[in-house]
Amino acid sequence: MTRFSRRGLLGGGAAAAGVAGAFVAGRASEAAPSDGVAPRATVYPFRGAHQAGIDTPVQDRLHFAAFDVRTDSREELVALLQAWTEAAERMTQGGPAGPIGPVEGSTDLPPDDTGEAIGLPASGLTITFGFGPSLFRDASGKDRFGLAGRQPAALQPLPHFPADNLDPARSDGDLCIQACADDPQVAVHAIRNLARIGFGTVAVRWSQLGFGRTSSTTAGEDTPRNLFGFKDGTANVKSSEAAALDEHVWVGASDDPGAAWLAGGSYLAARRINMTIEVWDRQPLGEQENFVGRTKDSGAPLSGGSEFTEPDFDLPGSNGPAIPVDAHVRVVHPDLHGGARMLRRGYNFVDGTDALGGLNAGLFFIAYVRDPRTHFIPIQNAMATGDALMEYLKFTGSALFAVPPGAGRGEYVGQSLFT
Repeated sequence: MTRFSRRGLLGGGAAAAGVAGAFVAGRASEAAPSDGVAPRATVYPFRGAHQAGIDTPVQDRLHFAAFDVRTDSREELVALLQAWTEAAERMTQGGPAGPIGPVEGSTDLPPDDTGEAIGLPASGLTITFGFGPSLFRDASGKDRFGLAGRQPAALQPLPHFPADNLDPARSDGDLCIQACADDPQVAVHAIRNLARIGFGTVAVRWSQLGFGRTSSTTAGEDTPRNLFGFKDGTANVKSSEAAALDEHVWVGASDDPGAAWLAGGSYLAARRINMTIEVWDRQPLGEQENFVGRTKDSGAPLSGGSEFTEPDFDLPGSNGPAIPVDAHVRVVHPDLHGGARMLRRGYNFVDGTDALGGLNAGLFFIAYVRDPRTHFIPIQNAMATGDALMEYLKFTGSALFAVPPGAGRGEYVGQSLFT
């Protein structure tokens, strides 16, 4: 497959194409920001045992989209996945969405790339695909694509948790695409072009932009902060924890004999969480820290130590436990949930203002887990019923997707499901 650099498109001509090819070839292997490479020059391999965008170092920007499939043709769905795979591989390596590019085709035809990423490098772009429960059986129970017999047992619509105030227009979907990059225009370009390629076969159901990652998947990085001002994701599964990834993130070959195609993949749980920013901002610092169970400055647990010190839930304080019984860090801690951990890749969002003039802002929560029945649903239930933070949160969107393993050379994403 010929690769074209976005940067090379500006020069035009055979010479420019040659330079572009050398530029892409010279940076086709992973170069993490920690290696001293500028984040926007980073390129992550598209193909591999697992899809990129899960344990990949978390980029700064997100464009997430869920799609409804508009066709009942299995052949058309497979053709779309093949086209999406080819386009995603080109874009993640710094090229255009189509094999020709935004300016080099016939002037009598629409270009096969929209062009807003001309001149921009790959910017660490990763594109991750997932399949929703409704792809296997729609709302009426119809098996549109002959996939019902291969639906994983764990892939069911997430339950309606206590205090959920879900907008159906921001929930669920047949397919999802997560595009992450260190340049917002690169992430938006990826989703825009994949939606364009899918026109007529799929339609966007909902989408979400995100900024300022709220978790880290790489050891040694500073833990980022959410819009409440607290460090978020301190105990996140890291990419260097191979055993933890196998235990908590990657689906095992024997996990579900009826869905062996998902081995090496994962489950993606997405929750759109609106934060009542203005109410939170009027709370005393001490109360904020009690709600979270950590200090706002260093992120250390209220039982003492530094950010990564394990919380001591038995340590007494001046008025009950040092870490309150309804503190967030206690309610969701792995010790209370059979040791279950998640790999989180959430992002902050600000979508203007709401009808009351407050910020329409919060956390677009994304977690990858090996089994949502053990690693997500019980924890979300505990949070919904016993977490002090719930007074300041409103869950407005919800979805669960099965994320297939990575595509090998010559394969398309999700091929193991259809063959």
